[in-house]
Amino acid sequence: MPKTGENIYKRKDGRWEGRYIKSRENGQVKYGSVYARTYTEVKRKLEYAKSKKHAPKCGKVADIGRQWLLDSSVSLKKASINKYEDILRQYILPEFGDTELSDVTNQRLIRFANGLLASGGTKKQGLSPATVAEIMSAMNGIRVYAMKRDYTVPFSVECVSLKREAADIRVFSMEEQEQLVYYLRENMDLSALGILLCLFTGIRLGELCALKWEDINLVERKISVSKTMQRIRINTDKGRKTEVRILEPKSSNSARVIPLPDPIAGLLEQYHVPEAYLLTGNKYHFVEPRTMQNRFKRKVAACGIQDANFHATRHTFATRCVELGFDVKSLSEILGHGSVTITMNRYVHPSMELKRENMNLFSNLFAVK
Repeated sequence: MPKTGENIYKRKDGRWEGRYIKSRENGQVKYGSVYARTYTEVKRKLEYAKSKKHAPKCGKVADIGRQWLLDSSVSLKKASINKYEDILRQYILPEFGDTELSDVTNQRLIRFANGLLASGGTKKQGLSPATVAEIMSAMNGIRVYAMKRDYTVPFSVECVSLKREAADIRVFSMEEQEQLVYYLRENMDLSALGILLCLFTGIRLGELCALKWEDINLVERKISVSKTMQRIRINTDKGRKTEVRILEPKSSNSARVIPLPDPIAGLLEQYHVPEAYLLTGNKYHFVEPRTMQNRFKRKVAACGIQDANFHATRHTFATRCVELGFDVKSLSEILGHGSVTITMNRYVHPSMELKRENMNLFSNLFAVK
């Protein structure tokens, strides 16, 4: 019989066996065993095995970081993998690559982040808080990966405080939108058609570029968004290069069906080419997002309004919807968001005119009877 608190038994073959918990996976306990001819020897081996199991697991940041990225390639999209590869190569490995993960302390991580903010980048001009936040996200990915594999991890990215200023989001005023719509209709081509579609449905640039006529149902007046176009970096034997790929949409919520406003549906009917890309009228050729962005900027400049990126069409659509009294839940689903909170916080920017109208609702309360 084993002594109380021990897990040592004498086997039928005359040897002693000591058992210990080797690991726990998915709630299941896995045991390891040591063997010896005497009780004293097996007890010594058992104590050594237990101490070895609980000894700190060490590894260099470079090795753990590369393995994290390799294992993450199963669940992350290619664009995300490319982004983290660049972050590792440009920032994390030059600073921590040869360092034991157990030597990366909160104090060192804070100094690293502050240095990036002050003088990071190829021109030593300092990185934006948003870029440093992405680098910290990669560090946290390495941290979580290592902790799950019993490495000693003494740091937490929560120690880094980044003051991020709100982005200056461009929304066309009502006058600007009317001016742009008038110009596009007077100078109609397939690019103008695509811009109008985005202004009145809120679809993203990559979603527009990937849109084909098979995704547009003119009878039921709706479009199905199920893919996006993106230029991504790939690694080849000859080095790095980029190529355009048609991918799954940004998230599961981004796959959606959007009803078409009647005027836009009527306009689309004039350009219908079965099986072709909307922006080219050709089934084999497409317009990539970077090219469409340049075309958009030229049209914005030509109609005499302030410069804007293509994403302003999406911001403007969301803002107009709120001003027109859209149900926010419907708007959130049309935009492909996971929650109403994202819609309200990120894309909805009430104009001064709408704010004034809302404030004037107090007028009746102020009236003297």
